[in-house]
Amino acid sequence: MRYGFYLPTRGPTSGPDDLATLATRGEALGFHSVMIADHIIFPTRIESKYPYTVTGAFPGEGDALEQLTLMAFIAAKTEKLRLVTSVMILPHRNPVVTAKVLATIDVLSKGRVTVGVGVGWMAEEFAALNAPDFAKRGAVSDEYLEIFAKLWSGGPVSHQGEFYQFDEVRCEPIPIQRPGPPIWIGGHSRPALRRAARHGDGWHPVGANAAVPLPADELAVKISELKQLTVAEGRDFDAMTLSFKAPLYDAAVAQPDGARRPFTGTNDQVIEDIHTYANLGIAELIFDIRSPTLAESLERMEHFATDIMAPAGV
Repeated sequence: MRYGFYLPTRGPTSGPDDLATLATRGEALGFHSVMIADHIIFPTRIESKYPYTVTGAFPGEGDALEQLTLMAFIAAKTEKLRLVTSVMILPHRNPVVTAKVLATIDVLSKGRVTVGVGVGWMAEEFAALNAPDFAKRGAVSDEYLEIFAKLWSGGPVSHQGEFYQFDEVRCEPIPIQRPGPPIWIGGHSRPALRRAARHGDGWHPVGANAAVPLPADELAVKISELKQLTVAEGRDFDAMTLSFKAPLYDAAVAQPDGARRPFTGTNDQVIEDIHTYANLGIAELIFDIRSPTLAESLERMEHFATDIMAPAGV
């Protein structure tokens, strides 16, 4: 089992010194990856429902560091930590510019980029960015992934798609990782599973919270469905990385059935959950060590590494 952690993109611990401290300490403690979230702009009135809280309210204050800029900053502060966009909202950015930026960070980080992607949930942010039609965001995302693959191939390429077109170009330098940085597909809807089967090197759902519990039995069904879809696409399911995110949204809200939330409780209970999810094929678990202070965030990180990650032994 590999372990990752969420990096703050807003709030009191999102200054450059605190971010560098969290990233370098996480790397030293043996964490494998760091998750960097994505929002570009926040309309002052948001009616769209956030999918990962019970109320649908977004757990933020309307501020966020830009994802790819922050990724480049963390790349320069670390040596081994995998840098994961978790997740990048594909329709928000020009796909050619995005492919170039990701390739550049991959080169400068010596091949440490993983591109977690999603289709987005906030219609108001799409409108503010003059992004493609929110209702067509899934189809747009699929086409943008095709553009990434073309531009990272290393040869002159062109694209004549429904949502984007360009004549033959070169986009160099290409990423160090071949054929490009791994693509992890977020979400666990049927379209997300189809996208992972067709385009993904990994599946990267959010679960273990009150709004989207994804308990082990339900996750097993989703994994089985993903395997069937991947095989139907003529691709190797065993080559796909399964990465599960367990954030602490709605920490005070109990599970609907009153049961303990996965990855909460005593150290032994969390370790038992780790073994359960490992047995399902999960290769990487992402935990949330964010708190209002740097000291508490570091304490959570140290506790997890010493009292859970090491004893888990998987």
